[in-house]
Amino acid sequence: MTGHVLTFTGTAVVAVYVLDAEGAELRLAETVRSAGRSYALPASYGLSGRSPVTDAFRDGRPLWLTPSELAAYGPTGPTTPETPTTPGVSLGVLPLGGDGKGLGCLVVVDESPVGIDADRRGFIELYAHHVAAGLEAAGPEALTQPHPDLPGPTLDRLRVGSFVLHLGSGRMTADTQVLDLFGIAGEDFDGRVETLLSVTVPDDVPALMSVLEPDVLTSGTAQLEFRIRRPNGELRWLGLRAQVETGPDGTPRRMLGVVAETSYLRPRADEVSLVQRLSAALAGATTVRDVGRAVVGALRDPLGAGRVAVAEVQAEQLVVAVLAPAEPAAWPEVWRSAWRSEWPEPPSHALPTLAEALREGQVSIWPEGSALEPGLADIGPGGLAVLPLPADGRIVGVCLIGWERRHEFGPEERSLLTATAGLVGQALVRAHALDAEHELATMLQRSLLPRKLPELPGGVAVTRYLPATMGLEVGGDWYDVIPLADGHVALVIGDVQGHSAAAATIMGQMRTAIRAYAVEGHPPDVVVAHANRLLVGMETDLFATCCYADLDMEEGEAWFVRAGHIQPLLRHPDGTTEELDVEGGPPLGVLADAEFPMTAAGLSAGTLLALVTDGLVESARLDLDDGVRRARQALARADPADPGGVADELLGGHSRRDDDVALLLLRFDGMRVRPTRASWTVWRLPDAVMHARRFTARTLRNWGLTDELDVALLVTSELVTNALVHTRGEVRLNLTLTADRLRIAVNDLSPRTPVKPASVDWEATGGRGLLLIEAVSQTWGSVPLSGGKQVWGELSLSSPREEPPSGRPPEEPPEGPADAGDAPRAEGARGRRGRRARR
Repeated sequence: MTGHVLTFTGTAVVAVYVLDAEGAELRLAETVRSAGRSYALPASYGLSGRSPVTDAFRDGRPLWLTPSELAAYGPTGPTTPETPTTPGVSLGVLPLGGDGKGLGCLVVVDESPVGIDADRRGFIELYAHHVAAGLEAAGPEALTQPHPDLPGPTLDRLRVGSFVLHLGSGRMTADTQVLDLFGIAGEDFDGRVETLLSVTVPDDVPALMSVLEPDVLTSGTAQLEFRIRRPNGELRWLGLRAQVETGPDGTPRRMLGVVAETSYLRPRADEVSLVQRLSAALAGATTVRDVGRAVVGALRDPLGAGRVAVAEVQAEQLVVAVLAPAEPAAWPEVWRSAWRSEWPEPPSHALPTLAEALREGQVSIWPEGSALEPGLADIGPGGLAVLPLPADGRIVGVCLIGWERRHEFGPEERSLLTATAGLVGQALVRAHALDAEHELATMLQRSLLPRKLPELPGGVAVTRYLPATMGLEVGGDWYDVIPLADGHVALVIGDVQGHSAAAATIMGQMRTAIRAYAVEGHPPDVVVAHANRLLVGMETDLFATCCYADLDMEEGEAWFVRAGHIQPLLRHPDGTTEELDVEGGPPLGVLADAEFPMTAAGLSAGTLLALVTDGLVESARLDLDDGVRRARQALARADPADPGGVADELLGGHSRRDDDVALLLLRFDGMRVRPTRASWTVWRLPDAVMHARRFTARTLRNWGLTDELDVALLVTSELVTNALVHTRGEVRLNLTLTADRLRIAVNDLSPRTPVKPASVDWEATGGRGLLLIEAVSQTWGSVPLSGGKQVWGELSLSSPREEPPSGRPPEEPPEGPADAGDAPRAEGARGRRGRRARR
């Protein structure tokens, strides 16, 4: 590797002197000699003395000495064992570094008796610029203590070649080192500039042409860094420095150029991989908190930093996303005093140095011992980097990186921090927008779901919904808990295909439709079949899966219908779990005439029923069977006394999701006091209301309800009268007694909902019925039934009952008008099973 340096310069010795840390002398850092040559150079030159090296360094200009001129300096030049004084050689000394930043000198020893000629002087001067660039990038200490990632000594690392471009003809002569740098074989080079341009990265061709194009050249020196693609696909950085010579008339005559490999000036492999890792982590960051975590994970340990903070800048306030470490005691007082629930929000004006850095928008490096306010100095006593995060032409945040012990900031690290700031700023803006979008999507999703669940007699229902964290589009998962007549409740969970506004729209429509069909009193298979035909008729490409359960809260008997959905899960009171085998039909919206069979299952008190969507048990990284097995394990080890805790246990570990997760969990307890029911068919006779009142009176006395009798008779009179006056067909009176209330309901065959009058004139003979019912009932309402409706009112019991009434009313006569001797028919829970057959 040493040969190409001497071949390029055409000299016997090349050496580099660097300025020591105290700035008192120039020390010999590296020497490259030709084979067989034994020239020795002094180990150092004091800046206070006189020598060719110190004169060139102080003046900042190259010094070219012939043997006689060198001898005039006395014994300060190269020596040999045979010649203790300066032998008859020429010397070139070139200062390294400009702009008042002297780094050292490049020394070349030539055996020419007449000095170094002008052509070689031009090439060596250009070569000295590359050596200076290497010193600026690696630091002078890299010469005496080479970096382990750099391949060998500094001079040998500078692979340099030279060329001459004849501007009149456009022909170029280049040495083998230049051709090797470009990856061009000697026999393939035709002396044309275009041949070099052909292997240059297209984006860099215009810049390279601006230097080598003869039509636009003027006298002077030009420099450029560009990339070439070698035949093996390797991307390589090259540096070009060129100097134009002019003729007697002042016109450009030829160009002397030096090409060197400058890949070593770029970030090292570790820094490149660090940026790549950070870029990959930021690409998957969907929230501002994710961005902060990605920065901490990518920079804190690799850089050996003690503290890292990432914050947004909002109205001169720092909205902190992540602190590492997260303990208040690890941060200065101004941060601790602004600590809220999780992160502090210190005002930027409390940190003037930080505020100034944000205004300037430039990365600021503060080494150990810098005069900073305590709020910043205590973050990095060994060194602090303040990285304003730019995006869209403004500063959107800041990243602070602090070191406990003294930290040296090398050029590569400065470049790394600058590149990091740009990446993080863009990611912060993107995440902020996604946060807003996510919040909007979540709000839309939750607005389509039930705000709260009804209180259920004999059970407790809890739900959970988690939106996807990847993609951030609104999903189509839904759930519902629908109280039905006769102590039944419908449990529904479903999932519309896809994640979009269309999926959310279909979800809302399906949830509303299923609720309406269920409240009408249809059995589960009919409810799902109606919803299926509705979705088919919507002419959408989306389909939906659904699981519907009709549960008798008195008996624990459940009827399930499944439309392409995941099977329900059960946890029995003894802790065992089961995946119910529910016979299924196709997803909703696929076949208009699809059948959806019902499957019966019995629940005992203490059983947990879990209905889930596939986001809980299946993902790109989780097989469905494994997901179901994990869910069953979570159910088995959970405490059924806390249904909310069971739901949280099922959702454990779902911090990142590529799909929505919906969960409906019911703990079936069974009803402590079962409802008692009685019904009466009201015949359309002139005294029908009187007979209905007598039925109600006899029933309530039998049940031991005397305090509520007068109000119950008033409600019965008004409900029956309205049904007889405003409808046609059969009218039926139903009485239901629960533990704490009495429900009086009248069914008729008219679908028209009763309308409460806005006002009633004092002379009016009607219109007061609903107003009376509203006044005396705790609550009242109307629900549609298949082929009609039910109007009902509920009365609170003055003394809630503990046990069912001991007497059982005799059966109602099978037909004929009611009279004073008729008795009501009490319908028990078992007698209601015929209701399913009639539907």
